[in-house]
Amino acid sequence: MRFGHRAVAGFATLLLPLSALVALASPAQAATSATATYAKTQDWGSGFEGKWTVKNTGTTALSSWTVEWDFPSGTSVTSAWDADVTSSGNHWTGKNKSWNGTLAPGASISFGFNGSGTGAPTGCKLNGGSCDGTSVPGDAPPSAPGTPSASDVTDTSVRLSWSAATDDKGVKNYDVLRDGAKVATVTGTSYTDSGLSKGTDYSYSVRARDTADQTGPAGGSVRVRTTGNTEEPPPGDKVKLGYFTEWGVYGRDYHVKNLVTSGSAAKITHINYAFGNVVGGQCKLDDAYAATDKAYTADQSVSGTADTWDQPLRGNFNQLRQLKAKYPHIKVLYSFGGWTYSGGFGQAAQNPAAFAKSCKGVVEDPRWADVFDGIDIDWEYPNACGLTCDTSGPAAFKNLSQALRAEFGKDYLVTAAITADGSSGGKIDAADYGGAAQYLDWYNVMTYDYFGAFDKDGPTAPHSPLTSYDGIPQDGFNSAAAIAKLKAKGVPASKLLLGIGFYGRGWTGVTQAAPGGAATGPAPGAYEAGIEDYKILKNSCPATGTVAGTAYAHCGTNWWSYDTPATIAGKMSWAKSQGLGGAFFWEFSGDTANGELATAIDSGLR
Repeated sequence: MRFGHRAVAGFATLLLPLSALVALASPAQAATSATATYAKTQDWGSGFEGKWTVKNTGTTALSSWTVEWDFPSGTSVTSAWDADVTSSGNHWTGKNKSWNGTLAPGASISFGFNGSGTGAPTGCKLNGGSCDGTSVPGDAPPSAPGTPSASDVTDTSVRLSWSAATDDKGVKNYDVLRDGAKVATVTGTSYTDSGLSKGTDYSYSVRARDTADQTGPAGGSVRVRTTGNTEEPPPGDKVKLGYFTEWGVYGRDYHVKNLVTSGSAAKITHINYAFGNVVGGQCKLDDAYAATDKAYTADQSVSGTADTWDQPLRGNFNQLRQLKAKYPHIKVLYSFGGWTYSGGFGQAAQNPAAFAKSCKGVVEDPRWADVFDGIDIDWEYPNACGLTCDTSGPAAFKNLSQALRAEFGKDYLVTAAITADGSSGGKIDAADYGGAAQYLDWYNVMTYDYFGAFDKDGPTAPHSPLTSYDGIPQDGFNSAAAIAKLKAKGVPASKLLLGIGFYGRGWTGVTQAAPGGAATGPAPGAYEAGIEDYKILKNSCPATGTVAGTAYAHCGTNWWSYDTPATIAGKMSWAKSQGLGGAFFWEFSGDTANGELATAIDSGLR
C-alpha cells in the first residue's frame, strides 16, 4: 500500500517515442528560421492529447510565435495550455502567452491541448511561413508600448492609457493584460477596465500586434489598487487547506500567482508549502532556487512588481509573502518530509528537541520569518514502512510532536499529515496518534491512494473511497474507517481534516467498466504512469459512475478513479456530519484553471 505525496513525480518528463512525431519540421539555416513540430502524446480512441513544439533554429532571437494548422471536420481542440488557442472553422491558431514568446537561438517551447476526434493537423504555418524553417517572415514584431498610466480609479474600474508602439508594417491593435492575462484587445491607446473588486491590487501592461499578426513584447507594468476597503472572505469555522509544491514551478509551470488567477486564494484558509527536507535529524531548506532565488517578472508576480537582482528574497517565499498581503486571511505552514523525504525522521526521533530547534530555525529564518505561520510534519510513516521502513517505536511520533509544540509555542500552528490506514493492526495502530493529538492543531488524514496501479494487475478500485463497499479489496481502506479509528483513539473530530486528491489513479488493459476488473498495468500519465491530474481527466476520460462516494471512468482500455465537484460535495457533507475540522487537498496544480475543485471544497464546507 502506498499512501502519501510523491515529490519526485513532479520532476518527471514525458518521453515520447520517435514514431509519435509528425514530420512537419526539418532544420533550416536562415537567421530568422524556426520550426514547428507536432506530436500526439496520448490517444484514447475518441480523443487525444497533442503537443506543438516551436524551436528557434536561427541565429537571432524570436520575440513571438504563432502556429496555425487545419484539422479535418470532426476533429477539434477542447482545451489547451501554455498558448492561446483559437479557431475559425477548421483552422486553428496557437499564439504564445505573455511569458513564453521570446525564444533565444536554439531554444524551444511547447504547448499542448486535448482534442476530440481522430484527425491529424495539416497545413502548418509558423509566423505566417513554413513550419520547416525555410520561410519564417523576417520583419520585426512591434515594439513594446509605453507603461500604462492609471486614472479615474474607482471601487470597480480603472482607466488606462499608454504611448503607442511602433512597427514597420503598422500596429493593428493592443492586448491589455491584467495580472498577466489578456482582458481586452483594443485599436486605440486607452481602455477602461471594469468589474473589478474594491480594495484590490491589480497589475496592468500592454502589448502590440502588427498587421502581419505578429505580437510584440509587453511594455512596463503599472500597479493599481481599486478604492474601497478590502473585503476578506469570512474564514468560517472550517479549515480549507491546499498543498503547494515547491517543484511545481518547473515542469508543471504552476506558480503562487496561479492561486490568484484561479480564484482559489479567496476560497482557502491555509497553504502547506511542500516540502522541506529532513536530513541527519534536522529540518533543511530543500530547493533554494525555487524557494528563495527564482526571479519573477511583473506579469508573473502576485503583486505586479518585478523582482530585482539584488533584493534579499525572491522565489516562492516572496510570492507567498505577496499572496498573504493580498489575502490576509491565509495562513502558510512549512511542511517537512513527504513520501520522498521521510527517511530522516528516524534520526530526528532520537533527539526530538534538537530536531524541533532546527525546524524553528528554518521556519523563522529572518529572510522569510513573516511568511510562515506554522509547521507541518509529513512523516510517512512512524514505526511502519513507506519508501523506507522506520523502527523508532510507537512513542516516537508523540515525542516528536511534543518537542515541536514546546519549541514553537502556542502562537504557531503545529500540524501533521498522517496515515489513513484504518485496517486492523495497520499503520494507525503503529504509532500513538491519540497521545500526540494534544500537541497538534490538526491532522491531515491522507484519505487517498488506498488503491492504484502499484498493484498492476488490479483489481480496479477507487483510490479515495469514502466508505466501504461490496468487493472492496481491503477492509479498513476507506475514509470512514480511518476517521472512526482515530476518533476511537481519542483524537477530537475537530482536529481531523478529510483528505482529497486533485488527481486520479488508473490502470490500463481493463475491459470491465465497473470496479473490480483485472488490469495489465498502470494507465499512461503525464508525469507518472498510473497518475493523472483532474484537470486532464475531466476531459480525457470523463466519469462514468461512482462507487463509495468517488467517481470512476472507463474509456477505451483505461480505468480511472478520481474526485469531481459532485463527489467532493458529498464528501464535504459527510465531513460536516462527522464534526470534522475541515478538509485539505493534494495539490493545487491538479485543479482546473478556474479552481473548480477548490471551489467545491469551499462551497461544501460552508
